[in-house]
Amino acid sequence: MQDYYLAQINIALMKAPLEDPIMAEFANALDEVNAVADRSPGFVWRLQTSAGNATEIRAYSDPKMLVNLSVWQSVEQLKAYVYQTLHGEFFVRRRQWFEKYPGEHFVMWWIPAGKLPTVEEAKAKLEHLTQYGGSPEAFTFAKPFPPNRS
Repeated sequence: MQDYYLAQINIALMKAPLEDPIMAEFANALDEVNAVADRSPGFVWRLQTSAGNATEIRAYSDPKMLVNLSVWQSVEQLKAYVYQTLHGEFFVRRRQWFEKYPGEHFVMWWIPAGKLPTVEEAKAKLEHLTQYGGSPEAFTFAKPFPPNRS
């Protein structure tokens, strides 16, 4: 068993409420995209309600802000899911449904195996990345760091 897993959060500001027709294609694909994640190599866990997704979780005051929080075995496995699956097909079209976010909207960090990240911890990691840039504490695909084994 691994000592560390990779946690990630990404946030996105919807152009309209999820029920709006402009969001329909995205909303209708959520279950399938999440099912692909659940079956992907390296997937460990994702934040979700009993509805099977996280669209009802309000991590920020703006109700149009969606949060995605998940845990993976490695950077490579998460990256493969993000860019090389159905998720990637929606990712390249994200501007159809989401505003360009002015700040950091994605961050990864290592957590001890068996621990699940909280939304508050994830938001703090985004803030850390914003304030200090990439580091072993908070990083992106552009410059990933290995787990700190000290």
